[in-house]
Amino acid sequence: MLETLLPGAQRLQNIHPLLIHFPLAFLPASALVYVLAWLGGRDSCAWTGLWLLVLGTISAVAAAATGLRADDGVMIDPSVREHLLDSHRLLMLTTVGLSIGLTAWALAARPCPARGRRVFLILFVVLLIVMSRGADYGGRMVYDYNAGGNACPQPIEFTR
Repeated sequence: MLETLLPGAQRLQNIHPLLIHFPLAFLPASALVYVLAWLGGRDSCAWTGLWLLVLGTISAVAAAATGLRADDGVMIDPSVREHLLDSHRLLMLTTVGLSIGLTAWALAARPCPARGRRVFLILFVVLLIVMSRGADYGGRMVYDYNAGGNACPQPIEFTR
């Protein structure tokens, strides 16, 4: 069924690449909406920020879980594993930890902490920096060192 819905997915070594883009979209969107809510003083925007944060955290946990599961099967040189994969793993697990902490804080003070709001937003910026750096390591592994696998011989001709 997956190959009917997502024909490109049949060549994937694991489902990690299908999940990684959700936290990369939801978490920055949440931060942006929270900042807009803070600047505009609108609780309705803060509720949207909270929902985006929850979705970002859930998807970050799923992406991290599939990444950890795929870790042993990634066919890269040990030097690439040492210099890129280990850093990628650490940064993305830190991202998950920060997002869980921020989500718990935001849920406890729904929709956004009134006390410590600046600290909350600063930590959110830290989360985005850590996540961006970790994503960069992941992208380098895939595009510079073929960590996505050599699914097709080159040159690749398009087929339906």
